[in-house]
Amino acid sequence: QSQLVESGGGLVQPGESLRLSCTTSDFTLARYTIGWFRQAPGKEREGISCINKNDNTTTYADSVKGRFLISRDNVKNTVYLQMQGLKPEDTAIYYCGATAWIATSQAECAPMGFYAWGQGTQVTVSS
Repeated sequence: QSQLVESGGGLVQPGESLRLSCTTSDFTLARYTIGWFRQAPGKEREGISCINKNDNTTTYADSVKGRFLISRDNVKNTVYLQMQGLKPEDTAIYYCGATAWIATSQAECAPMGFYAWGQGTQVTVSS
């Protein structure tokens, strides 16, 4: 079963930055819309950002808009999530997923319909 691999998480202080990576050797990410999601303890998995196939248009949740940036490197078959100005409420396990459809809005960047989930990477923001 195809699976994505997330990496780049860690423990940082408020205001600091991290860059998460999402990659796989199982398929070509450029052919799919890739989303980043997170799940905090006791909460449901939520969509953070998506980058669409074909035209690389992006969507962002209001909670991360202006602080997070999603991008692709097709040569490396990797999708990144650059996170700046991290806050304690950003603490969660971060996952990436793939889908064949286009997310025309952030509402469509939701976990249902995405697949190839990896094990996730833990991001902890604490002083």
